[in-house]
Formats: sequence, C-alpha cells, structure tokens
Amino acid sequence: MGATNTTAADEREFGSMDSNSLLYAMELVAGSGHTLTVEEKTVLCTSLVILKKNFKFNRVLFWGKILGFKNDYFIAQGRGEDEMQDQKYLYSFNCMDWYLLPPATDSMIQEVFKAAKGRFMGDPSYVYEDVEIQRKGEGEEAIAEEIVIKVTEENRLAATVYQIDQEVSVVPRGAFIKSPHELVQVNLSFGGLTYSEAGKLDNFLHFTKKKNMKKKSILEMADLNPVMDFMDLLSDDIPKGSWHLRFECANRVCVIRSHLWLGLTFYHIPMTPQHGYIYIGDGTRNLDLPFML
Repeated sequence: MGATNTTAADEREFGSMDSNSLLYAMELVAGSGHTLTVEEKTVLCTSLVILKKNFKFNRVLFWGKILGFKNDYFIAQGRGEDEMQDQKYLYSFNCMDWYLLPPATDSMIQEVFKAAKGRFMGDPSYVYEDVEIQRKGEGEEAIAEEIVIKVTEENRLAATVYQIDQEVSVVPRGAFIKSPHELVQVNLSFGGLTYSEAGKLDNFLHFTKKKNMKKKSILEMADLNPVMDFMDLLSDDIPKGSWHLRFECANRVCVIRSHLWLGLTFYHIPMTPQHGYIYIGDGTRNLDLPFML
C-alpha cells in the first residue's frame, strides 16, 4: 500500500494475514485447496487498511471465511495493545462493508451448542430454535415444561469464530512475548524458527491463555522461558494426531493443518518472522476425529 509508512514493527508483523502480506500469504496456504479470488484479495488489501483506521486498531488481520448456503462470511480480526486480550472480530459479505460481531459469552456458546446444527445459512438474522423439556417437581406432581432456545446466526458466527481461535490458533514459539506489564505483544526480535525447530510440533503454541496445567519435570522446566512460554504446546493436545505438519513450496514453508477444525491452515517460513493462519471452512468441528486416528 503506497500510502502506508513501513516501520520496524511493520516489518516484523509481515507474514501475519494483514494487508501488507495477504496476497503472498494466501499463496503459501493454497495447498489446503481453499483460497480467495483475485478480486477478493485485492479488495481485502484496501479494506483492511481502512478498517484499521476507522476502528483505531493497532493492526487488522484477515482471519478467514466461513462458508454458508446463501452467502459466505469473510472474517477480520482487529487487535489492540494486548495482542491476546484486545481482540475484536468483524464480518463482511463483500470484503468492503464490515459489521462488528458481539463478544462471545459462555451463555451464548452454550445456547449455540444446543440450538444451532448443520451448515451456516449465510444470513446473520436467521434464527435457530431448539426445544428442551424440563421437568419441575417430583413424582406424580412433576410437570413437563417446554423451553424454547433461540439463537441468531450472528451469535452462532461469533461463538464459532471464538471457539476456533480458542482451540486451534497457532503461533511459533518466540513470536510473541509477555511484557513486564503482562501485555502480550509481537516480539520484534523474533527471527523465525530454524528448519530443525520448525519440524517439531513442540515449537508451536496455542495463541490463547494457558489451559493445560500438566506438571512438567524439572528438566522440562529448565528449558522454559516465562517471557515466551506462557501458552500451551500443540504437541500436548489430546487426542494425539490432531495436527498434520509438513514442509511445502519446495520445502521452504512449514505448514500445519488442524484435523479438529478442518480448514484451519498455519504457515511459517523458517529463519524469517513470517507466519500466520487462516480458516476457510464450513464452521463445524470435526466430531469424527477420534475415529480417524
């Protein structure tokens, strides 16, 4: 983009799915079979810059696309000062007009899990319904009561995008650090993993708060750096075999694909700071995973 000033930080961010690197990054993940049209990529490169300015985000990333019957949802993610906590999601049908998604709450996620089934329709106002039978009272005096749960597709979209990020967002070890003020920020001195390191799942992390409190041995603890080892390892995921790692593009690019959320593709070019992930799929979790391994 001719009008943007490139700072040292911008150079280090190159490789995440932002407007500077989107065209290049999409080529690297094209092996997954999902991609964007030339027109979509061109429009996104312009609209993400405008989005960043209008919402005053520190940066905006293209998150991916959720496929629907009538329309597909293009998803963008805006980040603030704390890369992990200050996140907002937006959706668009044409890559130009963006609408803010509501924050995903626990109650929203539960309602979506109960009511929303099947493919996305592609209509944010579409309402999913589920009827629950609850019994009140005991014995012969018990009364069966019908409770109708209603969920809009916009809420389903918000919950799904949030869950995908919670379960399968990926970063290389060292790409992000925790500042003395507990802010998660881009590590400007990250030069990339070596080819040897990039071939091991141990060197890739979930970009979310730590959930796996598995105790580590004294030897394992000795190798940890609290500044960068504050996230869970992909290699600790259960079931084993949830991820597929391989080198593509004449062995220049490390590509990792999720078997839990089919359509999630991560890439990293070893010896460079370039990395990113994208989801292009139908927005449904692969419930058959345990039977596939």
